[in-house]
Amino acid sequence: MKREEKNQQTKRRIMDSALAEFSKQGYGASSVNTICAAQDLSKGIIYHYFKTKDDLYLACVEECFELLTQYLKSCLSEEEISTEEQLEKYFALRMNFFREKPVYQPIFCEAVVSPPAHLKAEINARKQAFNALNAEILEKLIQPLPLRPKVTKAEVVDVFRQFQDFINAKYRIAGISEQEFELRDESCRKALNILLYGIIERKGD
Repeated sequence: MKREEKNQQTKRRIMDSALAEFSKQGYGASSVNTICAAQDLSKGIIYHYFKTKDDLYLACVEECFELLTQYLKSCLSEEEISTEEQLEKYFALRMNFFREKPVYQPIFCEAVVSPPAHLKAEINARKQAFNALNAEILEKLIQPLPLRPKVTKAEVVDVFRQFQDFINAKYRIAGISEQEFELRDESCRKALNILLYGIIERKGD
């Protein structure tokens, strides 16, 4: 086996063990010793690839958001469906990703809802592509809609981010359950629906 291939396999074992630990315990209660024991790895090997626990955690966060972003991009089509159907599809795809890859759900949730304070800036940097995709999707949803005078697309995107911040604060607890996570996403979907269509009853509601 070539050294590069062996290095990749070792790094993958570390990542798989770290993902399981951070997913189960969260950043604060996680232990490098447990990560070592789960895959029969030495601390020296782990610190050869990742200088600190922070670096290892950030690598897991980065992988989570990269895979989620790639999944959404690959599944969201350009088919002609209504804005509301597009909205439903987007949130359904997000939930489907976490059902297929449940190890990432608690990591995603902690990174979004209650990130370690000293890593918040670095986590935000690793979320940039995901945030950019969300903004792009929201702008596409807004595109065919007649906005009120003096209301810009940028303002709508910013208001929805404020909605998300409010919803995230509501669920700012450690060890959020799968049910609570789904409730959070459903709250985001409803908030966006209200933002786009208001609170006035429409035919067909």
